Amino acid sequence: MLSRRAFSSTTVYCLLKRPQFDINATISRIEEYEHSIKGRQLNNSIEVLSALKLLPTQHDEFKKLTSEMAKIQTERKKIESLIKTNKADISSNQTILKSLKSKFQTMNESITSLNSSMNETCSSLPNLLHGSCPLTEPRIVQWINPKETYAPNPQLSHVEIMTRKKMIDLKKASQVTGTSWYYLLNSGAELEMALVKYAIDIAKKRGFSLVIPPSVTRLDIINSCGFRPRDMNNENQIYKIGDDIGSNDRKGLIATAGISLAGLGYDEVINLDETQGIKKSYGVSRSYRAEAGARGKDTKGLYRVHEFTKVELFCWCKPELSEQLLKSLKNLQIEIITELGLSAKVLNMPANDLGNPAFMKYYIEAWMPGRGSFGEISSTSNCTDFQSRRLNTKYRDVHDGKLHFAYTLNGTAMAVPRIMLALVENFYDPTTDKIHIPTCLRPYMNDIESI
Repeated sequence: MLSRRAFSSTTVYCLLKRPQFDINATISRIEEYEHSIKGRQLNNSIEVLSALKLLPTQHDEFKKLTSEMAKIQTERKKIESLIKTNKADISSNQTILKSLKSKFQTMNESITSLNSSMNETCSSLPNLLHGSCPLTEPRIVQWINPKETYAPNPQLSHVEIMTRKKMIDLKKASQVTGTSWYYLLNSGAELEMALVKYAIDIAKKRGFSLVIPPSVTRLDIINSCGFRPRDMNNENQIYKIGDDIGSNDRKGLIATAGISLAGLGYDEVINLDETQGIKKSYGVSRSYRAEAGARGKDTKGLYRVHEFTKVELFCWCKPELSEQLLKSLKNLQIEIITELGLSAKVLNMPANDLGNPAFMKYYIEAWMPGRGSFGEISSTSNCTDFQSRRLNTKYRDVHDGKLHFAYTLNGTAMAVPRIMLALVENFYDPTTDKIHIPTCLRPYMNDIESI
């Protein structure tokens, strides 16, 4: 369990439109934001909390200056009118006008600075927390295909089994690329394709629209999605690319298709009424993590890797539908894991394991006997309007005709390497030296029953 998450408190939106924050709403919920910041145990929590405490004073000063500027503008118009009609006092009126213009410029600079500071503070804030969110330990909400006992068995290590069966080549990948990369070979590659096709069919039957997204996006998009996680060694997980380090148009490799899918809604007004308040999509992509995990742990094999295939679910919805939609995404994941025959537990994740965007998150952890523990195989999150405010994604309410920020949710349909790991370690039979293929995958593997 990760006990601490780190996120940069400084966000530079170079090419995107400036995020739109409701400062009044933020001030009215300061205690809830303080609870969220402390609960998530952010490395920069002291800095963020300090900035948050200044927000009410800054906003009062902002309103005061704005009011004074309006008065100065009114006075300037009067003086300008007098100059046109009263030539006798033109000299003294021009002196007064010059003074008013100077005051206006000084106040305008102060307002601009305050506005920038307040927006930066709001940008640095994490999402609020759902009332059911635990603080430090995950809460089990459901078991999937439970077992009576869970006994570790190193002989079921997927690395040894898959290497011997020529399903994977870690040694050659290490020579060609480096550690935490891999070749999938023969039936290993076929198993990946089967898992992807299976997940695609499940998502399609549930009304999700298929997208093949770019695996590279601007860093602004990645930052706007809140995907700036660091591992336990405080090392950046995003691969940044681009010739010019200081360029405003730098790009990065996506850590999940959810980033590119969220980008589809950038600066868009989404029609949610034609889809009953919910728009659902799913993307198939390669995903990249610069630091595959804590050094020395799970660095061998498929559990923590730098590149992998993933099928990701992504939704926009009206706010009042988000909680039920999160349950629907969780239930879809449970259905997949149930059909695959894996024994797993569904967890309501604690605040100290949530990234900045998540209001609430579920994990599913499957038993991996060769690894000797449960391991995360999927997650689903309700991000409310955290991403849409930063990406300017709105919908129009048919009742009041006004634009509102859509809520975004995401979930894993298939994270291939970890599911593959779990299948091999759970369904390998040492007596026959065969890996049992779940019934639901057989149509995608020429109906073979084992590898």
